[in-house]
Amino acid sequence: MNPFVLATHNQHKTEEFNAILGELVPGITVVGYDGPEPVEDGVSFAENALIKARAAAAHTGLPSLSDDSGICVDVLGGAPGIFSARWAGAQKDNAANVQLLLDQLSDVRDGDRGAHFTCHIAVVMPETGEEFVVVGNWPGRIAREVHGVNGFGYDPIFIPEGFEVSAAILDPSEKNRMSHRSRALVALAERLNS
Repeated sequence: MNPFVLATHNQHKTEEFNAILGELVPGITVVGYDGPEPVEDGVSFAENALIKARAAAAHTGLPSLSDDSGICVDVLGGAPGIFSARWAGAQKDNAANVQLLLDQLSDVRDGDRGAHFTCHIAVVMPETGEEFVVVGNWPGRIAREVHGVNGFGYDPIFIPEGFEVSAAILDPSEKNRMSHRSRALVALAERLNS
């Protein structure tokens, strides 16, 4: 099986994809990407993931993967959504993003704080022209304050369904087994194995 290029300059993400997919899809190898980053001007997670995967496939000529993910809050109509990383401004400030979301939900009752993390993984196969997107969702709710130091982004205020603690309190290996990215990678493995 040819290597898949992961359209990211984040080495940790490449290692995570390699480790998870390596266990699920025999013979697969995920390599990093050193090409230009395209403008993510899609209006959905799937569109942005495809933009990045297409750019990596065009640059390398290899099968390419990309993911786009974020948090979606029910009472906000799915926002922050594709704007999760820049919710509080263009500087990608995790603490500011978390605080803004908490402020926006300050008067929302506990029973109405439903949310989910979502991950869309796009695959582009340049030899065949095949493209597809798989999705993984991780349901839960938004806490009233920050708890925990593990993880990143919105993890300190996201309480996964079936838990009473935030994702930032969970052991990282436990979180990784149930996260939106893990669920999307399982769906990807099933598609690749079929």
